[in-house]
Amino acid sequence: MAAEDCYATQLIDGDGGFNAAGLDRFVKETKVIDCGLSYAVVAIMGPQSSGKSTLMNQLFHTKFREMDAFRGRSQTTKGIWIAKCVGIEPCTIGMDLEGTDGRERGEDDTTFEKQSALFALAVSDIVLINMWCHDIGREQAANKPLLKTVFQVMMRLFSPRKTTLLFVIRDKTKTPFEYLEPVLREDIQKIWDSVPKPQAHKSTPLSEFFTVEVVALSSYEEKEEKFKEEVAELRQRFFHSISPGGLAGDRRGVVPASGFSFSAQQIWKVIKENKDLDLPAHKVMVATVRCEEIANEKFTHLTSNEDWLALEEAVQSGPVPGFGKQLSSILDTYLSEYDMEAIYFEEGVRNSRRHQLETRALDFVFPAYNTMLGHLRSNALENFKVRLEQSLSNGEGFASSVRTSTERCVLEFDRGCADAAVRQANWDTSRVREKLRRDLDAHASSVRSTKLSELNITYEKKLSASLTEPVGALLEAGGEDTWASIRKLLNRETEAAVSEFSKAVVGFELDKVTIEKMVQNLRVYARNVVETRAREEAGKALIHMKDRFSTVFNYDSDSMPRVWTGKEDIKTITKDARSASLKILSVRAAIRLDEKPDNIEKVIFSSLMDGTGTALSTQDRSTRALADPLATSTWEEVSPKDTLITPVQCKSLWRQFKSETEYTVTQAISAQEAHKRSNNWLPPPWAIMAMILLGFNEFMMLLRNPLYLLVLFVAYLLSKALWVQMDIAGEFRHGAISGILSISSKFLPTVMDILRRLAEEAQGRPTPEAPRQPVSLASQSYGSETPQPNPLTSSVPESSVSSSVSYSDSGMEYSSPNLARRRATNNQEME
Repeated sequence: MAAEDCYATQLIDGDGGFNAAGLDRFVKETKVIDCGLSYAVVAIMGPQSSGKSTLMNQLFHTKFREMDAFRGRSQTTKGIWIAKCVGIEPCTIGMDLEGTDGRERGEDDTTFEKQSALFALAVSDIVLINMWCHDIGREQAANKPLLKTVFQVMMRLFSPRKTTLLFVIRDKTKTPFEYLEPVLREDIQKIWDSVPKPQAHKSTPLSEFFTVEVVALSSYEEKEEKFKEEVAELRQRFFHSISPGGLAGDRRGVVPASGFSFSAQQIWKVIKENKDLDLPAHKVMVATVRCEEIANEKFTHLTSNEDWLALEEAVQSGPVPGFGKQLSSILDTYLSEYDMEAIYFEEGVRNSRRHQLETRALDFVFPAYNTMLGHLRSNALENFKVRLEQSLSNGEGFASSVRTSTERCVLEFDRGCADAAVRQANWDTSRVREKLRRDLDAHASSVRSTKLSELNITYEKKLSASLTEPVGALLEAGGEDTWASIRKLLNRETEAAVSEFSKAVVGFELDKVTIEKMVQNLRVYARNVVETRAREEAGKALIHMKDRFSTVFNYDSDSMPRVWTGKEDIKTITKDARSASLKILSVRAAIRLDEKPDNIEKVIFSSLMDGTGTALSTQDRSTRALADPLATSTWEEVSPKDTLITPVQCKSLWRQFKSETEYTVTQAISAQEAHKRSNNWLPPPWAIMAMILLGFNEFMMLLRNPLYLLVLFVAYLLSKALWVQMDIAGEFRHGAISGILSISSKFLPTVMDILRRLAEEAQGRPTPEAPRQPVSLASQSYGSETPQPNPLTSSVPESSVSSSVSYSDSGMEYSSPNLARRRATNNQEME
């Protein structure tokens, strides 16, 4: 039965079944769904076989099924049918209801009649009531039950919509229309007054709910042409029917076209359940459902939008320029579409669902926005690090560099946030900004700590370099003013470092307390450097004492090596050397940086030097032990932390020092005695006197016989030649036994050499001097085993502790821990 242009569709069948799928298809095919509020619904009701479908087809060019008069009068329309009114603007939906008072349903079955009438009133803007002209003015006319039904079901609508009731008088007679209309309106008013009404509407006039219009048409069967002309004239009234002044110009509570299908379905469901129909609540319900559907649809489209997906992917890898503008445009697109589709629904519901859609969409895109802020914060932090490093490299002060870099980076971050801001949202970036501030402060604090640490290390190294070696040299010197010089050095270097350090930290703009604390730490460090060096030197006290002893003992005041000839006072030299060594010990005994007086040197000298040369009785020794000032572990007027060598340790070191240097003194004494022996060639005086007394006769004999004198002179010359040639003095310089053995081995070769020279001179053939005869193997071997000191060049004989002797091709070489010198002896030097 459907036509090509009107898409006639059965909406509700005769049993009350609702054709939801057919209605959805109808609104899409007729494009009613796109009309918004610019559409109208026209329904027609009336007695069965009163020509309702014919009127609808003639009036709206629909194709509703019409009754075939040649087959008899029977029910034609079952249930409710709808179709699009062809050629009517705005879009108009025609609704053809099943006729009332039909024999098919019977007199008592009025349920569907009331349900369909209520449905028509609920969804239609204009209701055509088809009635016969001859029923006007009759008390029991066929239209009376219909009007009662309309008015009764109207009471089931809470706040019913304003509906236009257009009474169509069919088959008008000769009675003028001006007389028929008042009678009809009077009948309608009587019916309205007779219908029971709720207490709230007891005095409500009919015009509050209905706009009543009356029109009369000629008989379709007897005056068809006239009928069509009147219908065509009536058709014109349906153009722009919803405009002000039109048939439905004052309608209320219109459901938007996109919700028409759902609204009609829900209304019929409520009617079928025999519940009172609250149209305002129904309107809100329809708006809620439809706005929810529209919002969900737009959100789904948003989540799959290609531009959004590309933007989301791009922001994961880094900041996106124009992020806020792009995202705002995407959101605005779908919010605008929602507004366009939901514009005709109830405002409160529409705005509520729009807010929900906006909130849901913003919650969906917020992670991307938050990621964008994270990139902006990270970039600002990295830029801050680079700018700060560059500023510091250019020599700018640290605090000013931090301020300048912070201001620039925060400004860049704020600009980035403004660029990333989403127009639809009012997101607060203060938390991210505060986190950026904390990150900048943390990095600045870290760099500040690093720079200050580097500055401290730099000046600590300077102090170490300027104090360690000089302090060591002063302690090694061990003079009277050693600690005074150290204090002066410490104060000078510390003040210089503190002055430079104070200038260097000005750019950090630290508070006074912090600067004072850092300066104090630097002073403490300088003192610690001196104390550490002093402790190191204290640990090497014995070594330095022996070095000082060796220097003073083996060298004179002109720093020339001593030659032990027998004229030196070894006892005095030893005492001086020990006093110098004891001075080294007293200097290293304690740290004296506070200029506090002490008696360490006095106690050490009085206890160790003064008591070393006097012999004490047993009673005196026991008394001295009880009063020994070194029999303790602390020095008077010296704190334990400043003590380097305790009195007990000083006493122990002194004993060890004396035991290790005693051998050097013994060797010096031995060398002195050996020198004396080597220089004394004459026999003792008593031997000379004995020789004179016992050899007087022989001396007189020589005087009486001069020939003996000649023999003695020749013997003297020969002996002199042998003496010089064999270097007898040099041979005996190393000892008597060694000299005898050496002379005995060289005697015969020397005599033969002299005789050969004399023979050659006698023959008149002088020959060059023969080379010196080599030392015999026996002599060399013995000399290497028992080296003898040279009394002219050696100051201290060899010892296992302080010196050693080695031989080379040119002579003997002496070495010791303190002095290394080489002495060569040549047998020809003594000629």
